[in-house]
Amino acid sequence: MPSLPSTITLLALDVDGVLTDGSVFLTDAGSEIKRFNIRDGTGLRVWQRLGFRAAVVTGRAGRALQHRCAELGIADVIQGSHDKASALDALIARTGIDAAHIAFLADDWPDLPILRRVGYPMAVADADPRVKALAAFITTRPGGRGAVREAIEHLLTARGMLDRAAALFD
Repeated sequence: MPSLPSTITLLALDVDGVLTDGSVFLTDAGSEIKRFNIRDGTGLRVWQRLGFRAAVVTGRAGRALQHRCAELGIADVIQGSHDKASALDALIARTGIDAAHIAFLADDWPDLPILRRVGYPMAVADADPRVKALAAFITTRPGGRGAVREAIEHLLTARGMLDRAAALFD
């Protein structure tokens, strides 16, 4: 049985298909280009500014993600993880936050092991049906198109903090 969304203190995210729309652009020189949603970034900054933690767990690795996480102040970044259950163990060890207080936003099969272990599994609107079946919350927005922001607003609403979050910009 999932935890209540109001008990979540760490939001962990997959990248491709969650923070991005799942597309990978490669230049002729082999450099990778990723497209990120600005509202997702604002949501992540607000989440952290309100005292919560954000993390990234992804099977791919790249400098574009490193740059984006640095911009957003996300220090807990696990890249190149082909075993997301072990990555969750590393994240728990690094942060000291129990899995029951972690939400994970996912989209595809490699995320299934971590979704089965976190307190609050979430899926983007265009996630695989197996991922959606495990999710306690499914966004209406697809990955890379505001799904992260929607998930953050859902978690903040559960805590009665959404107005406080928006007031940071008044």
